[in-house]
Amino acid sequence: MTDICFTPARKLAQLIHARKLSATEVMKAFIAQVERTNPKVNAIVTFLPEAALSAARKFDKNFKTNKARPLAGLPIAYKDNVPTKGIRTTSGSPIYKDHVPKEDHLLVERLTAAGAITLGKTNLPEFAAGSHTFNLVFGATLNPYDQSKSAGGSSGGAALFDWS
Repeated sequence: MTDICFTPARKLAQLIHARKLSATEVMKAFIAQVERTNPKVNAIVTFLPEAALSAARKFDKNFKTNKARPLAGLPIAYKDNVPTKGIRTTSGSPIYKDHVPKEDHLLVERLTAAGAITLGKTNLPEFAAGSHTFNLVFGATLNPYDQSKSAGGSSGGAALFDWS
């Protein structure tokens, strides 16, 4: 199942388009990866497994109309400074710890229209300004290969899917 998480996105989309994998199978694999690794590294700060799995099932149910979408139901986690409608977006700052945007960023709109399914939000330094992924809202993200080292910044939260 973890092999799915380390398959390139383009290949996963091809497999979903060819119906060799379903968006639901892919989402379940990514959810399992987050559940297995995130407690150790703190990369995903907002995790939406139920909503993502529901969206994947809906994608599969409506496959005939969705198959033209290039991102084919692939999971995506946005950096926590990208506004996502109805999903807390803190930018890693206590000032915005309870901020829930009313609109999606254009990036989110376009990726969703292309078939991507939001799985969550990733950690970052406050306002994505720093060389170490740490903030007062969520704490530090650890390096997935050596937890005594930094995951870096400003996208240290993206480290989760680099680790088997």
